[in-house]
Amino acid sequence: MHEAMLYSKNKDKSVSCFLCNRFCIIPENEKGFCGVRKNIDGTLYSLVYGKAIAMHLDPIEKKPFYHFMPGNSTYSFSTIGCNFRCKYCQNWDISQHRGQIIGEDLSPKQIVQNAQNQNAEGIAYTYTEPTIFMEYALDTAKLARKNKLFNVFVTNGYMTPAAIDEMKPLIDASRIDLKGFNQKIYKEVVGDAKLEAVLQSIKLLNKTMHIEIINLVIPGMNDSEDELRALSKWVADLDKNIPIHFIGFYPSYKMMDTPATPLNALRKARELAIEEGIRYAYTGNRMDPESESTFCYNCNELLVKRYGFQAVEINLKKDCKCPNCGKKQYFVMNMEDYWKRK
Repeated sequence: MHEAMLYSKNKDKSVSCFLCNRFCIIPENEKGFCGVRKNIDGTLYSLVYGKAIAMHLDPIEKKPFYHFMPGNSTYSFSTIGCNFRCKYCQNWDISQHRGQIIGEDLSPKQIVQNAQNQNAEGIAYTYTEPTIFMEYALDTAKLARKNKLFNVFVTNGYMTPAAIDEMKPLIDASRIDLKGFNQKIYKEVVGDAKLEAVLQSIKLLNKTMHIEIINLVIPGMNDSEDELRALSKWVADLDKNIPIHFIGFYPSYKMMDTPATPLNALRKARELAIEEGIRYAYTGNRMDPESESTFCYNCNELLVKRYGFQAVEINLKKDCKCPNCGKKQYFVMNMEDYWKRK
């Protein structure tokens, strides 16, 4: 166990957690909504510190990050637990695990050593929600930075502004899952969460680091033209350079009767995003090289050709300029330069 960050003690020995937007008030000897933070005698502890449940070497494109260090690999890991209850979760067996804490004992130092041993260029905090193991993640990120490894969060964006402040010096990029652009999906499918809190996190994260957004397009739930346009317009108004990935849904967990998303629906979502001003819009989960590759927003020159989770051709140099027209592109290609930014 490891004492938690971002909480306060109350007179009745309950504690108030403000790591995520659940803002749990946790009675003595009880756990928070995530299932991995427990009030023991008036002190809040992370039960999953140093308990890794999933570890794998992945291409960064699998996260997916398309504009952050393309062609690089990440050592990816997570713990059990989550602050969402998504009915379609692909990793429900670990995200929704409750009861005895399970996982392999791996210290932050061992995580970094594993990454180096597998020649990873960075570490991804992913698979479940990294916010709920923030202490473990940030201690790992400190050691990773010392060893010239980048750090990326794959997140639902439900962390508080206070948590984002803690992330700022150490997390280099975040890929945020924007589940939809209607409150209903956050209430009924995600588990009584608030869309507005996620939008606030996107705004704050965009001010401090590279971000990319995914939207899982679910037939009949968040796939109307009006909603896709509204989502894309909101992102474009914030920053038209933010990449959006429209990802295909597959039946899973408690939504086995919902049909998979057809590729043409994803292509349509991509077209709508571009019409609304997004410069970089993609499809995902459907192996479509044309809509997964990056083209210059100005002259349509091929910049990065992708196939599935692989960047098979990269035509950008560290200056991130289009080799044809010279326009600057929204990419991170050099970590040494990126770390020097203010």
